[in-house]
Amino acid sequence: MIDELRVRDVALIHEATLEPASGLTVLTGETGTGKTALLSSIKLLVGERADAGMVREGASALEVEGRLFSRAGDGQDVVVRRRVSSDGRGRVELDGRMASVRELAAQVGSTVDLCGQHEHQRLLDARTHVEMLDAWAGPAAGDALAAYQDALAAASEASAELERVRERSRATGEKLDEAAFVTRRMDEVDPRPGELEELEAQLPRIEHGEALASAAAGARELLSADGGALDALSEAARVLTEAARYDAALETWAQTLESGLIDIEDVASELRSYADEVDFDPDELERMQARLAQIEGLMRAYGPRMADVLARRASAREVVEAAGDGGERERAATREAALREKELAAAADALDAARAEAAPRLAAAVSEQMAALEMGGAGLEVAQKRLARGEWSRRGPSRVEFLYRPAAGLTARPLRRIASGGEISRVMLACKVVLGEADDCDTLVFDEVDAGVGGATAVALAGVLARLATTHQLIVVTHLAQVAVVADRHYLVEKSAGEVPETSLVEIDGEARVREIARMLSGDTGEASRDLAREMLAARAR
Repeated sequence: MIDELRVRDVALIHEATLEPASGLTVLTGETGTGKTALLSSIKLLVGERADAGMVREGASALEVEGRLFSRAGDGQDVVVRRRVSSDGRGRVELDGRMASVRELAAQVGSTVDLCGQHEHQRLLDARTHVEMLDAWAGPAAGDALAAYQDALAAASEASAELERVRERSRATGEKLDEAAFVTRRMDEVDPRPGELEELEAQLPRIEHGEALASAAAGARELLSADGGALDALSEAARVLTEAARYDAALETWAQTLESGLIDIEDVASELRSYADEVDFDPDELERMQARLAQIEGLMRAYGPRMADVLARRASAREVVEAAGDGGERERAATREAALREKELAAAADALDAARAEAAPRLAAAVSEQMAALEMGGAGLEVAQKRLARGEWSRRGPSRVEFLYRPAAGLTARPLRRIASGGEISRVMLACKVVLGEADDCDTLVFDEVDAGVGGATAVALAGVLARLATTHQLIVVTHLAQVAVVADRHYLVEKSAGEVPETSLVEIDGEARVREIARMLSGDTGEASRDLAREMLAARAR
């Protein structure tokens, strides 16, 4: 959820700060004061596309900063800073490090849902309906979906293997002859995994064995022969130790030399062992060089990598074996594919059953909330239709879609065909209330969810928003006094007059809030309107 939002030079806003409540925060003000600019700032905060045209005129860049944390209290806090210059270049920072807009959207965007009147893509996109249903159904659908996805992966793998076997079995004539030739040539060399790397590591040592042994022996002689480095260092350490009787500082250097002597003696000993072990064997060298040449020949023909050679060998061998096994491999693959398809069908039935059990309960719960929003006999239905096998996806074997029924006696239609923006807003709100904690969004931002609403519906809408605010952080742009009075925090958006107008954002309470509620009620702030505003606020407090 959003803990704090700071905006600089966005549209008409020069500088503004918003600190939403954990429950319901409302933004109110006259039309055209700049509320849309604040919503645009939230969009930037969660990774939506930036537009250089949003930069305030005369400014070089806009900047949006926000601090967000998880409502679950799991310590997943993040500080976001986004800057967009007037030439269109942008910069994103997450917790002080540079990041991409895609990263921002992935980390923050999923926790904030922008529910504007023309931004109901998630609800209107039928592909998301199955996710909402599964979230509502809980573990019953989640476990069934996981089992179905495992079965789908196994069936796909078995089908792909069957197709590979059939492809190999269809090899005839030149293709089979070529596979047999490749197999014979590979078997003559019989390369094994890792052999090339071993040869490349060992050959230089064998090729230069004499030089390596000579270098090791010579270095050892310089270190440990009479008058060598060890003798010189030993004498230096002895001289310093004797002189240290008169200056203790020399003792430290003497001890350092004595410690170094131990290491050098170890090196001299290891050099002797190394020189003894290095063995120059012309016959072994010739054998390894010939072996490397054979492998490199295969790589030139079937590479360029050794992995390609081994893969080609396996493929050719399969073709040869498939041609000579009388079709047994294909029959086995066919049986395996049929078994996996049977298991998939059972998993698909179980998933459909889990969703079918939850669907009417979800529809009833949403319809109940729609009634609370004064939508009369309108309701929601959840349709589930089994798809052809070729259309099954990881989402499931059936299409799930929410349908809207305008009245009890009318036919339900897909939500995306609803003409009224006000209806869409209220259906979305009803869904949000019902999904509650199952919804993975911490923050919901509503822009004009009250479009076309008044009277008793306005009171009902305010009640629903207040209930939703117990499970989500809500930021609502509203023109309804009934909604404004139930808010935990109230911000007034105003625009100054002048050649260069400026939008300001101020948290209001007390009499300032009373005056704003009065204005929203009747368009004036007269005594009667203020008395009614006080009465509404007092009723909310009770």
